[in-house]
Amino acid sequence: MRIGSSIVLIALGAILAFALAPGLIPYVNQVVIGYILMVVGILGLIVSLIMASSTRRTVVHRHAGVDDVDV
Repeated sequence: MRIGSSIVLIALGAILAFALAPGLIPYVNQVVIGYILMVVGILGLIVSLIMASSTRRTVVHRHAGVDDVDV
């Protein structure tokens, strides 16, 4: 899950939980589903930010050649 999809889940959950009238979708508790989508979106955002900040660092080893030796 990337940052964009996490934000979409948070926004969709907020719309379901707060903006729509209760009972608009029959036989479904849309407030609970909205809260669940917001929690999943927040967890995905946290995980994607942690994964983005932990970049792999490569170490470049340089071997002294004939032209690199100081005399």
